[in-house]
Amino acid sequence: MENDMNYAIIGFGAVGQALARAFARQDIEVAVASRRPPEALAPQAEAIGPTVIPKALPDAIQADIIFLAVPFEEHGEVGKRLASWQGKTIVDAMNGFGASSAVVAKAFPGARVVKGFNHLVARTLATDPRVKGGRRVVFLASDDEGAAAPVAALAEQLGFAPVHLGRFEEGGALVQARADKSWGPLIFQNLFKQEA
Repeated sequence: MENDMNYAIIGFGAVGQALARAFARQDIEVAVASRRPPEALAPQAEAIGPTVIPKALPDAIQADIIFLAVPFEEHGEVGKRLASWQGKTIVDAMNGFGASSAVVAKAFPGARVVKGFNHLVARTLATDPRVKGGRRVVFLASDDEGAAAPVAALAEQLGFAPVHLGRFEEGGALVQARADKSWGPLIFQNLFKQEA
């Protein structure tokens, strides 16, 4: 699968780097970008692994599946980089209080948006998901039924056990930050799926 799809992570803070580690563990190439130039990201990217490729933002957003790991208030700036995001899948790994991924979707016209990989703290996300005879669960939610499937397949490739929660306002609400500055009940839950 990795041969016909390419991946990028926008934002190279703790969450972006944790995601990059997941790709590096499986030798899957992923572009990483932030507001900083690629050379500023290079030392950290090299430390994570050779499949983590720093790129300029305009190049990184050419990927098929793009993980958004920027501070929530910056996602709109990224969204303005393309007039249409048609054909791209955005994985919303951010936590914005009181804003569901439906809000994020408005900033990326034409994109298929999947909420995912946001419920684990970066430190946990960075560790190997295959533990204790099982795999660490990542929750996915999307208003686009077909969009979650390739992200679930990628999560499997990365060693996680994806669990689909349904639409943003349904199951997705369990993994979003709320307007009252509280967290959905599944955020920070470090759950495992036993291998059958």
